[in-house]
Amino acid sequence: MRAIGVHEDVIVVESRVWRTTATVVRSGAEAFVIDSPVFPDELELLPALLEQARFRFSGLLATHGDWDHLLGRLAFPGAALGVAETTAARLRAHPGAAQRALRDFDERHYVARPAPLALGSVEALPVPGYCGLGERELELHPADGHTVDGMAIWIPWARILVCGDYLSPAEIPTPEASIDGYLATLTRLEPLAEAAEHVVPGHGGPIDGPAARAPLREDRDYLEALRERRPAAAALPAGRRDAEQRRLHAANVARLREADAP
Repeated sequence: MRAIGVHEDVIVVESRVWRTTATVVRSGAEAFVIDSPVFPDELELLPALLEQARFRFSGLLATHGDWDHLLGRLAFPGAALGVAETTAARLRAHPGAAQRALRDFDERHYVARPAPLALGSVEALPVPGYCGLGERELELHPADGHTVDGMAIWIPWARILVCGDYLSPAEIPTPEASIDGYLATLTRLEPLAEAAEHVVPGHGGPIDGPAARAPLREDRDYLEALRERRPAAAALPAGRRDAEQRRLHAANVARLREADAP
């Protein structure tokens, strides 16, 4: 895991697997951890990192309900977890799904954890809306399409966009819920990305605002080709053509064929 300071009030950590990011944001005497790294040793280091940086931990946020973004409770047991109302509904509708997915990952990769994941108290946040942090507020924006749920978080005083599994320089779009929904989220994120000093995608580490224009444009072109049922024209962007991205593309095409099947 590596830690990158992108603002005096914002630190981004990047996991060794899938380049999954977690963002720590501070305002006054409070700090939230948004999303999570993945491996046990990375989670174990998080409290020490905050203490060393003099960020006083006060709560967790998750951009959406995929298991690899929900592991903050393993680093901070008993902490409140804030999620979008759509994510809270997803977690209620599928109890234990995140835990089962985590267990599958751990069994495949021989990962031993000191304790099982317990989501505990989940606070449903209205989105669009705001979330207080110290004397300031985070802006919460809808971000569905990749999954049925989600939110992007705008940190206005730092001009940083934490966008979950969108605008990644490392991973192609995976519209597991809806291509139209994913495209609508890109449209909502575009003005925020243009105004941002940094964009923090869920996978791939922080990028500066101008650099986010490339994945936004490439992702839109890719998804529009999929929506028009032209998968052969859905070119994988430069830098996102490795074997794993080809596998994700094949899964995207398979979902299209399944949706079109009589």
